[in-house]
Amino acid sequence: MSKELTTYQTIDHPIEEILYKEKGSKFIGYAFPVSDEETVKECLQQIKKKHHDARHWCYAYRLGYDGLTYRVNDDGEPSNTAGQPIYGQLLAFDVTNILLIVVRYFGGVKLGVGGLIKAYRTTAEETLQEADIKLKTITATFEIKSSYEDVDKVMRLIKNHNLNMVTQDMYLDCRFVLESPVEIYKKVLSDFKEMRCFTIKTIT
Repeated sequence: MSKELTTYQTIDHPIEEILYKEKGSKFIGYAFPVSDEETVKECLQQIKKKHHDARHWCYAYRLGYDGLTYRVNDDGEPSNTAGQPIYGQLLAFDVTNILLIVVRYFGGVKLGVGGLIKAYRTTAEETLQEADIKLKTITATFEIKSSYEDVDKVMRLIKNHNLNMVTQDMYLDCRFVLESPVEIYKKVLSDFKEMRCFTIKTIT
């Protein structure tokens, strides 16, 4: 049985215009935090508009806490000379929810398969070296509903487990949306259920 994933590494802020030169060609690296394919498309459009006169816009991305959703694109370069080396650096740095783009301006001299692989890999590596890579805790979100009389019990459990309160509504009844690290999520739910005075709904 595989161990449950409890953390992942990613970036919070874009890294832009990391320049690498090889025999006249310019390779420019970009890294963007992304959470879905729609954001990937928007970032690609932004870079293609900015570098509309470039020869190639090659990229790779990983999505999801486990990074199992991914894609590589050579954008006209010989097969596996661009997207795969870029993707390899995402794996080497063990990061996910990241789009890594390398823009190429052709300098008039062909680099060959080995030269291209080296250039794209190096640009990707140097771009990620500039990134502030964060270790993040994977969380689960759930909703608790209680009467006013039981609010103190809710607050006590929130404090005991150091849960993050996303929202809190106090109207006819009390409603809390809470985040728990997945590592302790089962224990948290168990403790709430033991009280037998809350309505619990899992959100994610």
